[in-house]
Amino acid sequence: MSSAFGDFGPLTERRKAEKARQQKRRIMIAVGTVTIVAVLIVIGAAAIAYTGKSSSEGSHKPSKASPSKAKSGHSPSSDSESSDSSPSSDSSSSPSSSDDSKAPAAGGDLKAVSKSIKVMCSQTDYTDACEKSLGKAAAKNASAASPKDIVRTAVEVIGDAIGEAFGRADLILSNDPRVKAAVDDCKEIFGDAKDDLNRTVHGVDGGGFGKEDASYQLQIWLSAVIAHMETCIDGFPDDEFKAKVKDSFTSGKELTSNALALIEKGSSLLSVFKGSSKRRLLGNGGEEGSSSSGPKLDKDGIPVWVPEAERRVLKGGGFKNTLTPNVVVAKDGSGKFKTIGEALSAMPKVRKERYVIQVKEGVYEEYVTVTRAMANVTLLGEGSKKSIVTGKKSFADGVTTFKTATFTAQGDGFMAIGMGFQNTAGPEKHQAVALLVQSDKSIFLNCRMDAFQDTLYAHSKAQFYRNCVISGTVDFIFGDAAAVFQNCILVLRRPLDNQQNIATAQGRADAREATGFVFQKCEFQAETALRDAAKPPIRNYLGRPWRECSRILIMESEIPDFIDKAGYMPWQGDFGLKTLWYAEYANTGPGANTAGRVTWPGYKKVISKTDAAKFTVENFLHAQPWIDPTGTPVKYDLFT
Repeated sequence: MSSAFGDFGPLTERRKAEKARQQKRRIMIAVGTVTIVAVLIVIGAAAIAYTGKSSSEGSHKPSKASPSKAKSGHSPSSDSESSDSSPSSDSSSSPSSSDDSKAPAAGGDLKAVSKSIKVMCSQTDYTDACEKSLGKAAAKNASAASPKDIVRTAVEVIGDAIGEAFGRADLILSNDPRVKAAVDDCKEIFGDAKDDLNRTVHGVDGGGFGKEDASYQLQIWLSAVIAHMETCIDGFPDDEFKAKVKDSFTSGKELTSNALALIEKGSSLLSVFKGSSKRRLLGNGGEEGSSSSGPKLDKDGIPVWVPEAERRVLKGGGFKNTLTPNVVVAKDGSGKFKTIGEALSAMPKVRKERYVIQVKEGVYEEYVTVTRAMANVTLLGEGSKKSIVTGKKSFADGVTTFKTATFTAQGDGFMAIGMGFQNTAGPEKHQAVALLVQSDKSIFLNCRMDAFQDTLYAHSKAQFYRNCVISGTVDFIFGDAAAVFQNCILVLRRPLDNQQNIATAQGRADAREATGFVFQKCEFQAETALRDAAKPPIRNYLGRPWRECSRILIMESEIPDFIDKAGYMPWQGDFGLKTLWYAEYANTGPGANTAGRVTWPGYKKVISKTDAAKFTVENFLHAQPWIDPTGTPVKYDLFT
């Protein structure tokens, strides 16, 4: 007769049972190991041509064996004058105690390492470059045979390739001031690229490989490395120098793409080995679900690394009443500093809490950079039309687009609340950036960005915009960030008579990048001057592909009738039309009808709710750990 207390039998019985369970566990581990070996053998034999993400997830991969196709040398620095033909990261998590990233029985043998490399490189888009670079490294260290070791090496070899490319750019000699300016930009950008590569290596070492959220962070950093390379190229005029610099970065971009593929594939493969049940990851082709790799939480459910000042922020707003400023900036002299730049310069280099700068009402004519060393800075304004930073640098005045920004945010965890950012150069000055953002896990709440061409340069990494107003004309939201714009208003202004308005120009250059622009619950509006421009008529578009794999989703938004029925316009010829990924979901308004939209292979028209859900704040940005502690109002899933 069975008893409810059967597990509490004599000690000897329990020991016997425990021995039996241990024996059973050993058998299961042995079977599991054999299974893993069998899986790897099958993968190697089949030489799987990994197709990356499905079309519904916005991925298209180039041919494996051939070098990168030459992409258009244009950037949002090109006018639209023709017709339609014209904080701490999750990577700091400790490695799994089971060490499931180790490859089976490599034994330090070079032949075994070569086989492992061949198997893993079969998952990349540039197989030859992968095998050659990793094989060369393996010849120096045959003991590094685990998937984790191979991924680490795949990231390290990028440094050599891009170091050589940036070095060549640095050696360019020219009397052309634009070329000189481009060379100077490349010197600065090389430092940014090295920093993001180092962070990626440390992330892999810290257990980032094979863990869902941490792997996403690695992908964000590597995507930024590609953005840095493209930015260096963009600065050069369309001449022989640009062609040479672009060619020199081919190897670096291919190796970065391969590293992205290995991290992406490694995450999903190890998830299968663990037997965990997970959801599909948005736009990355992996699996997502609740993972133990997330940040450690305290008793209040807040990540332990969040500064104390930020914990006091009330959810849903109330920022002015809950954030205590460290310093006050006031143009009238009533604060400690008269400029934002002075307040940043006085910021302690070592601090535990978020640095809050209160910016009193006033128009601040200054060019500000929150450097990479300045993490967790908050600008607390008194309103986007009251606390304003303004400048007027422009491409027409001989400045590279990258350096025209009035305000540049680089340090991780940057926040701006109730601030205005302007570039008043005017449409005749062409590219003139108001705000450039390279800050990872950055948040802009109740802010305003006003300019004409190239207003907001969402350059790279993860960014969130809530309740913001962004105005401009040509490509006025551009860059290669992973950015979600929620409850924002996009205002199209009157451009030059020979121009057309294009709201977005997203710059994802490689299908493996974890980047793209998502507009959720936004509204497109026309400035009065644009509405009154009956002659000549101004055509208005939602976007165009700046790079070959440009990715944009507009969902649950209001699209008015002044948006052209085609919706989107080409960049130049058929560039990117097959490899871009543009889609819409649950939009409203007279301009939301997709019947007259473009028929490009890359345009997906209206996607399903399941596919749209892959691009919410929660799924596309993995943002809850870094948005929640700030009290920023946010909708993590779909509104409809």
